[in-house]
Parts: sequence; structure tokens; C-alpha cells
Amino acid sequence: MLEIILSLNPIIQAGLATLFTWSITAIGASLVYFFKKVNKNIMDGMLGFAGGVMIAASFFSLIAPAISMAENLNMIPWLVVFLGFFSGGILLYIGDKIYDLYEKKHKKGKKNLGFKRCVMLVSSITLHNIPEGMAVGVAFGSVIYGLDGATLMAAWTLALGIGLQNFPEGTAVSMPLRREGMSRNKAFFLGQLSGIVEPIAGIIGAILVMKMQSLLPFLLAFAAGAMIYVVVEELIPESQTNQKKDLMALFTLIGFSLMMILDIALG
Repeated sequence: MLEIILSLNPIIQAGLATLFTWSITAIGASLVYFFKKVNKNIMDGMLGFAGGVMIAASFFSLIAPAISMAENLNMIPWLVVFLGFFSGGILLYIGDKIYDLYEKKHKKGKKNLGFKRCVMLVSSITLHNIPEGMAVGVAFGSVIYGLDGATLMAAWTLALGIGLQNFPEGTAVSMPLRREGMSRNKAFFLGQLSGIVEPIAGIIGAILVMKMQSLLPFLLAFAAGAMIYVVVEELIPESQTNQKKDLMALFTLIGFSLMMILDIALG
């Protein structure tokens, strides 16, 4: 079964991988059917682990291949990688600011904010799922160029890391919606809906990379910047709200180490 999947076209693999990341979001959202509250230690540990995986993936699977490709295309490696990396982070930064303004605007003089909170919660998670899906697609699409670090195993491991951090995201959407008084079915539906953009973005990312080789260094670095922003802005800070901060930091180290080993040993 594994050999059949690995023999498929990279675009199809990107679609399958991002369907996997979306399914993990749905599984996380489904906890609304079983629990009123989810153990914080487990959630924070997963966030810390996923953060470590994504930091390692950003360098070994995205930035390093971007530098290599830029050199092969006679570009200025540091400039292309910087522009891509910074653009990826800035996109998510702008998205965060837009929703901060939206939240402030609709808090003033409003008593019933249930619907608006729902929209904001789902939209904000959906926004940063787009570059995450694109990151997976870019990783798969870049495999055809034979760059160091750009392997199918690295791409699938990246998808695994993003999938892991999607689990608490799905829960983070569905549980608050349930607390707002929404039915379990509706809370689950909106929770999983936040991840459905990843397969779409993943396929688009893979197609762009395969059809427009000159964009690859920029897109790889762009995806890395977006992922690092997510890690620094959300995953690690949230995991560090746990009373066992040192243990959560250890989970981040374990996640980074695992991704690094897989990239180096299997890349």
C-alpha cells in the first residue's frame, strides 16, 4: 500500500497528504461528541511536539532546498530566501491584525456576539491553514527537482507534523462553539471546516512548483516563513501556558529531533 502511494504523481500525493491533515482537524473537532473538556497537558504536549516538527521541517525540508534551488537557477540565494521567508510571515501577521481589528470593532456595544465569535474563530484558523496546506503541496512538488532534503519521506513527515498541530486546532474551534450553546453537530461541522482549505491549497502549491520552476525557491521559503510564524505566535506560546513548562519544552525538542533524524537519515 505504501509503495503504491509513493509511486503516485506528486500532485496526487499532495492532495492525499493534505486530506490527511484535514482529517486530523476533523478528528480533533469530533472530541466535542465525547468530552466536555480535554486534558490540557495532552493538548499542550501535542502543540509543543508539533512546533518542534515544524521548526525542523522549515529548515531541512523548505529553506535548505530553497537555497540549493536558488543557487542552481543562478539567483541570489540569500535575497530570494529572505523575501520568501519574510513574505510568508508577514501574510499571517497581516491576517492576525485584520482579525484583531474585527474583534475590537464588534465587541463595542454588542451583547450577543455568539455568531460573530463563531465567524472570527473559524476564519482565523482557516486563514493560517492556507499557507500550511501550501507548504505541504510545495514540499511534494519540489521532489521532482531532486534537491537535497526535498524527498517524499520529508514531505510526508511535514504533513504529519502539520496534521498533529491540526488536532488541537479542530478541538480549539469546536469546544468553544459548543460552549456558546451551539449543537454538537454544528460545532463539529465548523471545527472540521476550518481545515478543508488545506487540500485545496496543497494541490495549488504542488501545481505552481511543478509548472513554474523559477518560483520554487521563493515558495519554499514563503511556506517556511508562514510555518515559523504559526509556531512562534501560537504553538509554543500556547504550550508554555502549561504549568509544566519544562516538559512542554522537552516535547518541542523531541518533535524537532524526530523530524531532523527523519530528514537526514531518510533524505
